[in-house]
Amino acid sequence: MAIEGLTHLRSGKVRDLYEADDDHLLLVASDRVSTYDVVHPTPVPDKGRVLTAVSSFWFERLGDVVANHLVSTSVADLPAAFQAHADELAGRSMLCRKVDIVPFECVVRGYLVGSGWKEYQRDGTVCGLALPDGLVEADRLPEPIFTPATKAEEGEHDENVSFAVMADALGAELAGRLQELSLALYAAGAAHAIDRGIILADTKFEFGLLDGEVVLADEVLTPDSSRYWPADAWEPGATPPSFDKQYVRDYATSTGWDRTPPAPALPDDVVAQTRARYIEAYERLTGRSFDDWLAQR
Repeated sequence: MAIEGLTHLRSGKVRDLYEADDDHLLLVASDRVSTYDVVHPTPVPDKGRVLTAVSSFWFERLGDVVANHLVSTSVADLPAAFQAHADELAGRSMLCRKVDIVPFECVVRGYLVGSGWKEYQRDGTVCGLALPDGLVEADRLPEPIFTPATKAEEGEHDENVSFAVMADALGAELAGRLQELSLALYAAGAAHAIDRGIILADTKFEFGLLDGEVVLADEVLTPDSSRYWPADAWEPGATPPSFDKQYVRDYATSTGWDRTPPAPALPDDVVAQTRARYIEAYERLTGRSFDDWLAQR
């Protein structure tokens, strides 16, 4: 929902976008939760703040792999027009440089799960890429694979495409650079996560262009854009419990919902469990207290 008195540009499934000045935007992460590209009517308290905290951590940690668009997560650094809304924005806003967003999701998969597992059972492939025979659900792939997707409008579904389609649209040089960066970011993220007892099963990145250079944009390695599993609960053959919104997906599926709007409301226990999982993901990945992070905003 737009904040009155500010220049609201648009809203996505989770984030609201505002004009900050000629060179900067403000991304505000709400507590909305979506599954299958449809927003549920029930928010998850603090979810937006967790997403911001996780993204801030990873933008800083991965800065040696590629530059990013983040300037600050502190309300003290916001333009004067935003200061009247400091309490509402604290912990859930990112002041970012304006970039030209690349119109593809850059997905990296390290494990066989979700739609990839379903396709593999049917065709022996994931997003058209052939995989070895004999893999089982939640298996670790021989090596991470890059599977781009088009960016869908709200209420529609992202569409997996081949690298060739991406290269045709963006040019081979840029597409190759995005593939290289995506795999490098996944490798760095997965290596840190496993040291914290967490498996990064898959994720998606968004990139933009700033003065002709590729930069990492939007959010990064959050529980919204990634599958995180506790390493001690992982065993090939079944999908383990997760630190992401899979809990919400599982509940939504159990209701018989057909994945078209409107999405079902979430009961209190699903909301509470989802909030707890998101906060645990932040604290385990970073080794920091979520409450302490909020206090510093």
